[in-house]
Amino acid sequence: ELKGIVFVIQSQSNTFHSKRAEDLKRDILKQAVDLGKELPTVLLIHQINRHEGAWTILPLMTDFSVNYGRNTSWIFFCEEDTRIKVVKLLETLGRFDKSKEWFLGKALYDEESTIIHHYAFAENPTVFKFPDFAAGWALSIPLVNKLAKKLKSEPLKSDFTIDLKHEVALYIWQKGEGLHLTPVPEFCTDDVNSYKADDCATTFSNFLPLCGEPVNKEDVFVAVKTCRKFHGDRIPVVKQTWEREAALIEYYSDYADTSIPTIDLGIPNTDRGHCGKTFAILERFLNHTSPRTPWLVVVDDDTLISISRLQKLLSCYDPNEPVFLGERYGYGLGTGGYSYITGGGGMVFSRTAVQKLLASKCRCYSMDAPDDMVLGMCFSGLGIPITHSPLFHQARPMDYPKDYLSHQIPVSFHKHWNIDPVKVYFTWLAPNTEESHNGKKVGYNREDL
Repeated sequence: ELKGIVFVIQSQSNTFHSKRAEDLKRDILKQAVDLGKELPTVLLIHQINRHEGAWTILPLMTDFSVNYGRNTSWIFFCEEDTRIKVVKLLETLGRFDKSKEWFLGKALYDEESTIIHHYAFAENPTVFKFPDFAAGWALSIPLVNKLAKKLKSEPLKSDFTIDLKHEVALYIWQKGEGLHLTPVPEFCTDDVNSYKADDCATTFSNFLPLCGEPVNKEDVFVAVKTCRKFHGDRIPVVKQTWEREAALIEYYSDYADTSIPTIDLGIPNTDRGHCGKTFAILERFLNHTSPRTPWLVVVDDDTLISISRLQKLLSCYDPNEPVFLGERYGYGLGTGGYSYITGGGGMVFSRTAVQKLLASKCRCYSMDAPDDMVLGMCFSGLGIPITHSPLFHQARPMDYPKDYLSHQIPVSFHKHWNIDPVKVYFTWLAPNTEESHNGKKVGYNREDL
């Protein structure tokens, strides 16, 4: 029965994202009405306010067990852009015995061990499967109850959340004593218009959102963090690749080099974090750029980014809101903690967010503190939400499953380790390497980069 499913949408409080999640909720409920079924429960993660770490799912297991442990069968998780065919979903879940423990999803796996998963399963990373959240994934209530019980006796460790889908699967696997993911072919990430979608209970069609005209190049100020030792090898890559896409760009260093040119902010380079440098960049943006420039992007000198795609993405956000956008990580979210935007994939700020931050007097506890984490703490204290986009990437294309990247038009990647960064840029990010024609994605052959 449909009332036996609790739908949980990975929503966010930013206006653009919460509207999309509400639209999906309405669609699920409308399908239920059209079927003449009793309405299911549909929850939006961002409205479960008691948990700063609600988006990491595991802290919610106790609530799910208490509230739904007796009279429902499944908790079904999805993203705001997952499309669900309710009849097909009921049919698919009906194949599984709801009195048993099940962890269902579309399986992803690492083709080689990767830093984002702490080089897990290094001998053969393909053996460990984890769910692609875009396709939706499900836990049976007996498994939810078991996880809730485990969490009571063993609280979550207060460390980092980096790749949630992998970490949830690892927790459920419990070092081999728990459950593996059961792959479900009806959980799909094909476009809803694809011929393959007929057999799917879920589809996923949002490659790169566009909410009107892309924002103008002149509305995006790009700040590149560098230092003298990288002027010779990293900056030429930026100049060969994405610099030409940026109308407003400055390079900030510990040394003024007129050939680039770089600006010396008077802050010495540090080997650890760059908090002092980043806050100096924020001050400069507020005080030395046109107040009519609504967006600031801060990137590392080894970040590869598509400014033209970012212009499209930013059309969906209101710069009058305090927006802090990028790839979301978490720290200590099992016990409170905070979320932050990881710096390497690029950090995007609305001018409003920068104004609120600098007015707050929240600052670095040391010059070499990790800038992205301090920013996360500051915005958390101000009640300004972190806005996550999976299109920003802290690592290289080869660090992600191919199937995961196949339903994205990425905005950024990071790091030059063991790759040709120029080739990566022109394969993955350059204008016209991948476009959406009539709503259908056209892919080009990508080498294993």
